[in-house]
Amino acid sequence: MPLIRKLLAWLSVPVLSLVMFVMYLVRPFNPDNNRVLGKLVAPTGRWLLGMKRPVYGAENMPQDRPTIIIANHQQNDDLFLMADLLPPRTVAVGKSSLVWLPFFGQVFWLGGNIILNRSRSRKAVAIMQTTSDAIIREHKSIWVFPEGTRSRGRGLGSFKKGAFHMAVAAGAPITMVCAGEYHGKSSGWSGRREAVPVRILPPVETRGLTAEDVPGLMAQCRQQMQDAIDGLALTHQTA
Repeated sequence: MPLIRKLLAWLSVPVLSLVMFVMYLVRPFNPDNNRVLGKLVAPTGRWLLGMKRPVYGAENMPQDRPTIIIANHQQNDDLFLMADLLPPRTVAVGKSSLVWLPFFGQVFWLGGNIILNRSRSRKAVAIMQTTSDAIIREHKSIWVFPEGTRSRGRGLGSFKKGAFHMAVAAGAPITMVCAGEYHGKSSGWSGRREAVPVRILPPVETRGLTAEDVPGLMAQCRQQMQDAIDGLALTHQTA
């Protein structure tokens, strides 16, 4: 049953992406397309997986100003866990291989998301730097997984600096989305997934900071996220 749930959840992604493809063609590269798709894909995936996702601190997500959103990245199932948390006009940073996924890859590109080829590090850095202009000029928010890779539930990894340089260059706040550690475990005859709690932390302001402040800012945010993840584990155990 767990395998069937997982298969159905991931089959729903290209199906819903195909349904949304028409809207993406009508208004290509509109960042709000991503929010609409997220509100379809994530709840559908959680329902098929039988996964509950309590959210704490949802009021902390800015809705009326651009922000850099950083989140911990554990599994591919993070798509179902977080995709419906996007504020208005949000684009995500993703690896270039996503473009080749059937239907989802095409709408990801048409959503105006930032596609990076990590094997070309200089070009990737240049793209991240110019993104700060889009934050200001186009009033966009950016969703980034600062670890750069999946941890597979083995703890919070080290952060890359790109998101923090973007935030400082744009003077945009950093909003942290922290998911409790999970390993895709299921229980019972129905194969329902373990619940995964998420906490959204109050934004950290970056106005007045410079590139020299980035290492300290990065360390501060990582520690806050680690504390929040640890707190979610305790909450989950006592729930």
